[in-house]
Amino acid sequence: MKVTETKLKGCYIIEPRVYHDHRGCFFESFNQQEFEAAIGEKVDFVQDNQSCSYKGVVRALHYQVGAYAQAKLVRVLRGRVLDVAVDLRKDSPTFGDYIAVELSDENKKQVFIPKGFAHGFITLSETAEFFYKCDSFYQKEAEGGVVYNDPDINIDWMLPKDEIILSDRDASLPKLKDARL
Repeated sequence: MKVTETKLKGCYIIEPRVYHDHRGCFFESFNQQEFEAAIGEKVDFVQDNQSCSYKGVVRALHYQVGAYAQAKLVRVLRGRVLDVAVDLRKDSPTFGDYIAVELSDENKKQVFIPKGFAHGFITLSETAEFFYKCDSFYQKEAEGGVVYNDPDINIDWMLPKDEIILSDRDASLPKLKDARL
């Protein structure tokens, strides 16, 4: 696998080795030993999540705080999304900065998002099936979020505002300056 650290320390883009032949393709989507050697730390994933979304759906920007903070390894099983990670580590020189990576069933890229980041994505294809591993169990009382269109972060979601579909919860999330970190 090819592992590339992004401008946000600890956040990596992972590209598996894909083997193609006349039958299709094969790749290892996760190998804990190789993964940990590449990022230089031990990560024990305990929960897998999967969502299906229509074009324009934004699921963002979510995180968990305190002892329930989560590291995530995210990928797309079908379709295409723009995946976004925002650095929420107050002592980080990149606090409030973000990366955006196109993930698809074609490019098979993955993103490792460490603890201390908000995460979200927008579906760019007609539908998308999104899959991610978490290293901590979800706890409702620990959930936090930042509104997707916070002007201080200024994420380009690649679709016009009138094509964006949000849940009521995501539409009412606070700006980063007002978020519980």
